[in-house]
Amino acid sequence: MDLKLTNKLALVSGSTAGIGYAIAAALAAEGAQVIVNGRSQASVDGAVSKIKSATGGTVHGFAGDLGTAAAAEELVRQHPNIEILVNNLGIFEATPFEKIPDADWVRFFEVNVLSGVRLARLCLPAMRRANWGRIIFISSESAVQIPVEMIHYGMTKTAQLAVSRGLAESLAGTGITVNSVLPGPTRSRGVGDFVEALAKSQGKSFSEFEKEFFDKVRPTSLIKRFASPDEVASLVTYVASPLASATTGAALRVDGGVLKSAF
Repeated sequence: MDLKLTNKLALVSGSTAGIGYAIAAALAAEGAQVIVNGRSQASVDGAVSKIKSATGGTVHGFAGDLGTAAAAEELVRQHPNIEILVNNLGIFEATPFEKIPDADWVRFFEVNVLSGVRLARLCLPAMRRANWGRIIFISSESAVQIPVEMIHYGMTKTAQLAVSRGLAESLAGTGITVNSVLPGPTRSRGVGDFVEALAKSQGKSFSEFEKEFFDKVRPTSLIKRFASPDEVASLVTYVASPLASATTGAALRVDGGVLKSAF
């Protein structure tokens, strides 16, 4: 299927590894020009090189912390005509509620929510001029099923749904769509490393830990395994395409069936 993404300029924040990298690579494979972002120049250069080698596409790099206003403004100054914005940048950590200080609540909100809000605000003028654009927030099933081990993370994922829906409504009647994508447990680099460390500490293999995790922690999963970043990227790539013109204001699940509601 031709997703009609050739030469569309796409920014994927936090895209040197994991889900973000998979999205950037999938967009490049479909012919989009992709801006890869990470905080270090070395990680950006490495991701750009790998995606170029794998896809032969046009890939740009931007090293900078897009959780800050200065970096976001500089990126859009360098690339003022971004057509597809994928807000993937995010942080997570497991911490008991009583031990989460105010500073961490603010930090999580700034990185996971405000970074996407800011980038959308900066990219919208060019999208409005073209009367076309795609804004996608990478949320999580944790937006609906708040994880008790990281409530501050769940809060930010829920906030993304509110921002996404509200922004979509504000753009009604235009060629700009706004959606959220809700991955379920996914074996991204961060999660993979976290799970590998937990498994090792318990004297278990990854497969043993995975089975126990889906038996006890996410028993509602229908696929009974961690999804791959590529599986998430497939949905995001379609939503970013002109073919998804009637999909907007939606919270789209690629959660392996973890959420039991059909709606």
